[in-house]
Amino acid sequence: MFFSWFDAADAKKFGTSLGLFFAEKMPSTKGYGDKAFEMKANKVLKQMSEQIARFKQQQKLNTYKKAQLGNAFKWALKDAGIEPEYADKLTQWLMLQVG
Repeated sequence: MFFSWFDAADAKKFGTSLGLFFAEKMPSTKGYGDKAFEMKANKVLKQMSEQIARFKQQQKLNTYKKAQLGNAFKWALKDAGIEPEYADKLTQWLMLQVG
């Protein structure tokens, strides 16, 4: 039971898939700040919120697993070419969603 606390494989996998989902839907963040960009980003973030809610129902996330999820998400964004500043902002958003 104690070791399951540190088993964050599912959280990491979900974080990576969530980052790739965002990068696929929003391949460029060059329009960051434009109204059209914000509208599209909000639509994608809403879809991600639904995925996060489902994941939270299925998985019990402790502090360690939340941190691993956020880290995997951030690196997936950076590896996909999302600007680091925007990746940080999205990661903060994710951590608020995860709670």
